[in-house]
Order: sequence, then structure tokens, then C-alpha cells
Amino acid sequence: MAFSPDYRTYTGATRAAETAAVLDAGLRAYMLRVYNWMASGLVLTGAVAYAIANTSLLNVFYPLVMMPSGRMVHQPGVLAWISIFAPLAFVLVLNIGVNKLSTTAVQALYWAFCLTMGASLTNIFLIYTGDSIVRVFFVTAGTFAAMSIWGYTTKTDLTKMGSFLIMGLFGIVLASLVNMFMGSAGLQFAISVIGVLVFTGLTAWDTQRIKADFVQFAYAYGPGEAGKRSVYDALGLYLNFVNLFQMLLMLMGNRNSN
Repeated sequence: MAFSPDYRTYTGATRAAETAAVLDAGLRAYMLRVYNWMASGLVLTGAVAYAIANTSLLNVFYPLVMMPSGRMVHQPGVLAWISIFAPLAFVLVLNIGVNKLSTTAVQALYWAFCLTMGASLTNIFLIYTGDSIVRVFFVTAGTFAAMSIWGYTTKTDLTKMGSFLIMGLFGIVLASLVNMFMGSAGLQFAISVIGVLVFTGLTAWDTQRIKADFVQFAYAYGPGEAGKRSVYDALGLYLNFVNLFQMLLMLMGNRNSN
């Protein structure tokens, strides 16, 4: 009959195409949510760092101390040290409680983490000029965007690269701890160069991992689970961006003369 559907034209290929289209739309929506979380966190971090550095709060976090030469300089206070180590505590809580925390709790911890990161980054305004901070930020944003797009679109499997990048990350952490006592300018330069390579690579690797995880587990993600996972994925990209920014700032930033 003319009004009867022709089921013969609805092939397996058609079903597969429709399923792929739905999955692709869901992936794009999920990635947009991840990037929105990351960008919002960066805005909060930058706003907090700038606000502390340009108000009387600076003297609370970095009180003025007289040096033997008689010059007054800002030195880290108790709150500054707390803000430096607090983000690590938030990351540990988030990772340990990945299956126990509610979506609301994860989101609240993420905002608290971004806020404390802002406080911990206040010192860059004491070390580097404002112009160089802005310039390096845009260099970081361009590099991050390029590597994230490549990680999303490339057909190359970056899984094996990830293990080397993680090893490089541990190496950077250990070398940075050692250099806290050595104060070697040469070692710091090497750490910065290697750090740029590691965090640009991790940006691509994390982006591909997020995409692959969504494709694999999309149908297992309920609305609540997807909301929680998007925050965790945003946190990974956020950390890549902030660390890449700091490494580039060490290489390209102009230091304050005072």
C-alpha cells in the first residue's frame, strides 16, 4: 500500500549511520561541557590571582619583609603556603572519591580547587611583568587549542605516548623538588623546556582519552554520571593548561625589575 513504510529500505547501514550521528552529537555536547568547565575554572583562577595581587590582600598572603639590605620585599606568609599546597589536597580528594562523591560535591570541590589555585598563582604578579603574563597566556591558549584539536581529530593512537608523558611528569616533579634546594638556573631551564613538551603532549593525549572514554562508555553514562565525569575531565585539561602556562612563563616571561 502507498502509506505503508518500506522496511526493506531501512538497512543495517542506515541504523549504523543514525547511531553514529547520535553518538557524534552527544560527544560534541559532552566535549563542549568539558571545555566550558575548564574555561570557567581558568577565569575564576585568573580573577582570584589578579584580585589578590592588586588589593590589600597581597599583604595578607605575601607580607612585606625587610631584607638584610634594608629593602622591603613581599615574602610568602602562612596563607600563601596553605594556598600553594591546598590544591594538591583537593585533587587527592577528588581522585579518591571519584565513585563516592555526588555530582554537586564534585562541582563544589572543583570551584574550591580553582579558587585556591588562583591564590597560589598570585606570586606570578610579583615575579613577572603584567604585559609578559598576558602575552604568555595567549601563547599558552593558542598552543593548548592547537594540541587539543589535534588530539581530538588525529587518527593516530596516542595511548603509548601517554605512558612516556606520565613518566616525564614524575621526572619534572622530582627535579623541581630537588631544585628547590639546589636553586640551579640551568636545571630550572631544563625543567621548563621538558615541561612544555610534556604538557603539550598531555593536552593532546588527554583530549583523545576523553573522546575515547565517551565513545566507549556513552551508553553507561546517565545524566548525573556524565555531569560528574565532565568535571573530572575538565580538571585534567585545566591542570595541563595551568602547568603549560607556568612552564612557558619561566621561559618567556619578563621579570619585574623591582
